Amino acid sequence: MSFIVSFGISKALANYFTGRYANKLGRKNLLLAGWILALPLPFIIIYSNSWNWIVFANILLGIHQGLAWSSTVLMKIDIAGSKNRGLAMGINEFAGYLAVGIVAFATGYVANTYGVRPYPFYIGIFLSVAGLLGTLFLVKDTRAFVEAEKSSTHLTTQKNIFLETTFQNKNLSSVTQAGLVNNLNDGMIWGLLPILLLTLHFNQSEIGIIAFIYPAVWGIGQLITGKLSDIVSKRNLLFAGMVTQGIAIVLLPFATSFVHFITLALFLGIGTAMVYPTFLNAIATYTQPQQRAESIGVFRLWRDLGYAIGALATGFIADIFDINVAIFLQEY
Repeated sequence: MSFIVSFGISKALANYFTGRYANKLGRKNLLLAGWILALPLPFIIIYSNSWNWIVFANILLGIHQGLAWSSTVLMKIDIAGSKNRGLAMGINEFAGYLAVGIVAFATGYVANTYGVRPYPFYIGIFLSVAGLLGTLFLVKDTRAFVEAEKSSTHLTTQKNIFLETTFQNKNLSSVTQAGLVNNLNDGMIWGLLPILLLTLHFNQSEIGIIAFIYPAVWGIGQLITGKLSDIVSKRNLLFAGMVTQGIAIVLLPFATSFVHFITLALFLGIGTAMVYPTFLNAIATYTQPQQRAESIGVFRLWRDLGYAIGALATGFIADIFDINVAIFLQEY
């Protein structure tokens, strides 16, 4: 679980930094910094000769993700306006996970044809350079949209954004808590599901299909659920999504067949698709425009710390007892 822990902590801290300083340093500048940090990643993995280098690469990846992904989220929320924020987040997440699927397929094909290193990581070098140049020459900062929206808001300014988003504001803190729990579960699934499938003697092809279903449904589903979060009650959508996830996770230890796991992965994807764009839409809705970036940064800090907490907790429990006990205790 060490690579998940390192990724989760570094991304969470970078999320907070991005939100905290987005207004002061500029969204585009933070996005550029994220892409600069991505440049050495493929080379580190190509030439690494120990697991410590892989963990270090994941730390850099987490910082890159926190800076780059948080910046794009903030800019799209700035541009979309209050009526289309959920749709914008759904499209953003869909595009991200579609890209993950495409690159995973491409790198898998290259690795199978030419070997694991170095050829698959040439794709990463190309994408890092393309992301940096695209940001430099094509992206414009969106702080002007925030200034324009500020004059029409009826929301009051918060005295302490960190405390309000984490503990004090009922709407913001409940969404933040739900986000942490969601990624806590996701960190567990990310680390333990492949091991669980191996213990049940599924082959690599079957494990790959099951592992693909969850993010594929999650990504595609957000095209629908993102817009839903603009129309229906955000609270009800979050509740339904968390319940769907919970039922699927509780049933995981009882699954035995390929069909069982495909079905549960499908429902996990549906549940996650319901909550992911809704989280960000809700935080943006309940926060004054000038403070929105920092509030989203605080939310994403706690949400992505869920990866690390989930990985650590389930790793220890699985070592002491077994995987099924870890899944049950994590869920409850």
